[in-house]
Amino acid sequence: MTRKMQVLASVLALFMLLTTLSACSSKNSNSGNGNSGNGNGGSTGSEANGNAGKSEAKDTITALLPPVSGNYQNNFAQMEKDFNALYPNLTLKIEPASWEDMTQKLDTQVNAGSPPDIAFIGSDGISKYVQQGMLMDIKDTATPEMVSDYDPAPLEYMKNGDGLYGFPAYMEVHAIGGNKEYLEAAGIDWKNVQKNGWTFEEFREAIKKGVVKEGDTTKRYGFVFATSGVTAKDYLNILIKNAGMPASFNKDLKYAYTSKNYLEVLKAVRLMIDDGSMPKELSSVDAGKRWNMFLTGQTMITGKGLATFENSANKNNEKLKANDGSAVQGSIPVEYIVLPVPTFLGQEPVSSTVVDGYVTFRGKKEPTAEHKANVVKAAYFLASGQVAATTNNDLFAAHISKSGREAAESMTIDRNPDNVAAVETLLSHANPARPDIPVELGAKAIKMEDEVIIPKLQALLADEISPEEMYEAVKAAAIKNFGEDGIVND
Repeated sequence: MTRKMQVLASVLALFMLLTTLSACSSKNSNSGNGNSGNGNGGSTGSEANGNAGKSEAKDTITALLPPVSGNYQNNFAQMEKDFNALYPNLTLKIEPASWEDMTQKLDTQVNAGSPPDIAFIGSDGISKYVQQGMLMDIKDTATPEMVSDYDPAPLEYMKNGDGLYGFPAYMEVHAIGGNKEYLEAAGIDWKNVQKNGWTFEEFREAIKKGVVKEGDTTKRYGFVFATSGVTAKDYLNILIKNAGMPASFNKDLKYAYTSKNYLEVLKAVRLMIDDGSMPKELSSVDAGKRWNMFLTGQTMITGKGLATFENSANKNNEKLKANDGSAVQGSIPVEYIVLPVPTFLGQEPVSSTVVDGYVTFRGKKEPTAEHKANVVKAAYFLASGQVAATTNNDLFAAHISKSGREAAESMTIDRNPDNVAAVETLLSHANPARPDIPVELGAKAIKMEDEVIIPKLQALLADEISPEEMYEAVKAAAIKNFGEDGIVND
């Protein structure tokens, strides 16, 4: 080979080497830029949210959200902005709803075959929408980092069978709440009750002592529970969990509410009204009236009691102190005390827990893999990190994700330490999730509740039927739905 040819070969080889190096450098640089996101804003900084900031096709994710906390809906614009900053190609479009019209709005959209991508609902509603084929299973799309961010117990509530249908927002305990001054005036050792609980017999005697009468007029009741409107199903559901029926089906998948214990709880419900501890018009007491009665001193104990009620009472106290006209009319300063629901018939305490969360929906058509991944990013964004920490602190709810706890470390919150300990005790015997209940059975149980139990309970509270008549009606409907062999006979 001539020297000229050798020089030319060397130049060509050098050119090819430089071209290869340049291509590799360009490829590595693009990959690095694509993975530069920090995950959920205010989260752990992991890549649990996927490749934030990566240039992808534009997409819009819709969410139907109720007023989860007092300030929640005020933050929607900021939440949309923060999500778009995290994912510049994605838009989060939030539609607000009230608690009262949330179910109707969602069902209307579901029935039309065009539900939102995400809806905030109770985990107990998952089986209903799974049966309708309108939920999106995200178990193969949610990243391991996302899934491992949550405490195992609340995450189980977002499952049905083998499917995962969203992320939990919080795990709340359905307790009852007392006015500290009135409890102590009635001689009730509320600190002991917080630690060790009480039986129905003990509870009944306590609420009798809380009644204050002037002649034939009751000025204060021992116990008031909201049983009308959106709270219609809560009262009985909370009580029966402490009577050996933690779920609508036992472990053998037999319908549980035909147990003899169910009848005994119905008798107790009627008994507390008949002895004057609860108002005769209990069936007309909705959530707003219940809370108004508590703040105005018309009841010693109220239910259902959530941790956030302490915060609500504190805020009303501050308004009273400042002579703020927006305080509840006729209200008095109240120190809210968390109390457990009484146990029945020697059964172990089982706290009624509610796990609500961001449930993922699909339309009639199968979503693309890209859209599915984007919906998961949005659901995780709402249920973790800064958003979750802010919402749960507003609710006084326990944080259930690592990223939420970390984001909450810099936030201040003023809670009664006795109440914090009481809630922890209640959570220690929370009713477990039951993803083993088949979809069709869960849907039938919900239908039974809506069409038989709630109407009959309203009639029982109004003294239109007896506990025995309600029990027989529930049992007859259960046999019709589940068969003689599909119910508990004890």
